[in-house]
Amino acid sequence: MKDLLNQTGELFVCGFAGKEVTEEVKTLIHQHRVGGFILFSRNLGTPVEIKRLTTALQREAQSAGYEYPLLICTDQENGIVRRLGEGATLFPGAMLLGATQNPDNAFKVGLATGKELQALGINWNLAPTVDVNNNPLNPVIGVRSYGENPDQVSQFALQAMQGMQAAGVMTTLKHFPGHGDTQVDSHLECPVIEYPLERLEAVELKPFQTCITAGADTVMTAHIYFSALAEEKGCPATLSKEIITGLLRQQLNFDGVITTDCMEMKAIADTVGTVEGSLLALQAGVDLIMISHSYALQLQAMERLRMALHNGEIDAERIRASIRRIKRLKEQYLRWEQSIDDSFSPVDVSVVVGCAEHRRLAMDVYRQGITIVKGQEQLPLDPSAKMLILYPEQDIQTLVEDKRYDCRVFADEFHQLVPTAEIEQVAYPLAEEKINQLIQRANRFEILIAGTLSVAQSPDQAKLIQKLKKLNKKMIVVAMKSPYDQAYLPDVDVYIATYEYTETALKLTAQALLGLESVSGRLPITLPSNTLFSP
Repeated sequence: MKDLLNQTGELFVCGFAGKEVTEEVKTLIHQHRVGGFILFSRNLGTPVEIKRLTTALQREAQSAGYEYPLLICTDQENGIVRRLGEGATLFPGAMLLGATQNPDNAFKVGLATGKELQALGINWNLAPTVDVNNNPLNPVIGVRSYGENPDQVSQFALQAMQGMQAAGVMTTLKHFPGHGDTQVDSHLECPVIEYPLERLEAVELKPFQTCITAGADTVMTAHIYFSALAEEKGCPATLSKEIITGLLRQQLNFDGVITTDCMEMKAIADTVGTVEGSLLALQAGVDLIMISHSYALQLQAMERLRMALHNGEIDAERIRASIRRIKRLKEQYLRWEQSIDDSFSPVDVSVVVGCAEHRRLAMDVYRQGITIVKGQEQLPLDPSAKMLILYPEQDIQTLVEDKRYDCRVFADEFHQLVPTAEIEQVAYPLAEEKINQLIQRANRFEILIAGTLSVAQSPDQAKLIQKLKKLNKKMIVVAMKSPYDQAYLPDVDVYIATYEYTETALKLTAQALLGLESVSGRLPITLPSNTLFSP
């Protein structure tokens, strides 16, 4: 039992602040022997800084006598959830990939993403997202999904997974058993899904089963209550033995590593609590507990597990089984000679990270994915016309999204191409006085171009555009995130979906509107009718 108590840290993946190994991190490694670390944008600087950080983490683990290197993971889904920043290739996200209608693109992007992560010392990607986004009002998945069709999501997720695996990077299917049909963000509260098992098997579970059969590495649980699956009312999947052991282990035959989503999310933290929730997740059959922020909670959760083992609250064999799975995963993927490289240089990193080949691939896929949903015949726009561009302030985001992007990129690119075009940022919600001011200004122009960001979360965007449309000007809408925005705006002249507000997507869209680039995407989702879906 003493040996097992000393191994309990292997079941924890911890986050920390900053771009260097702190004393707290050293304590987690040397005293608690944690299994790994999760890196966020706060940890990730230039490629060379990232490589130095991951090498330093692994050097600490090696000096602490670890048998295998640390798991080092991040959320590199691409698109709106992309932790790598400066110097790394900007690859398109899931729904834009789905809009290409070509699963081979998912493999190519997965392979290239994996190569960049591997070059930076990140050996585990918390991707692909295999949720089937069949709810237009989903606030947290949306464009992080490959689409609404379970067969299409299965094909794209499988190719993305296999691409990353081919690069030597561990992958994660998330969020089990499916987060695509929710109207609540589990970062904020616990969503509820009430579909029967038959429906879940036909839709939500299909991509998981496809990828598990093909050799999935890890599965991440969702903090969602499934009434048809969990016996205890309100119990999220992460804490449900019926879902983790019964459904995932026994019914879907998954014997890989199961990890939680962050246990500090409010669906857990504000109910059972992060510490007690961590124990309940392990009792349910989870292998890895992810605590991404609080050092105090990390220590408390590890101590709670040791106490539970000592008191017999959790079966020792249950914990040994998790340790065996984690060890097997590390044996398959991790080598010390790959994890610690003192000879690397900035040149070595740049050969892979942000290389010209990857940039060309990304641009090609963006061209295939950006979608002119309506009004192709009215393009290209006449650059001699008087044009006004209204772009949204970047504040309509979920907690999981990266905050480094700015929708102004679209306006600046368009203005550079058409210097006579005027631009204005619009901050929502809008006071009636501001709407009237914008209407008066817009009336002086021939063409109005408005960007939107998830109208369902900020209906004033639709209110403004509907009033602008009454001016009888040519009305172009660029959906800079959610393609579902057109359901609010069926009468606009041109509607184009970028699926993400990344720099490449927005610049390419500006060029496409002027006929300088060609884009060919097709919607991977169905737009609801306005009568059923209105602000």
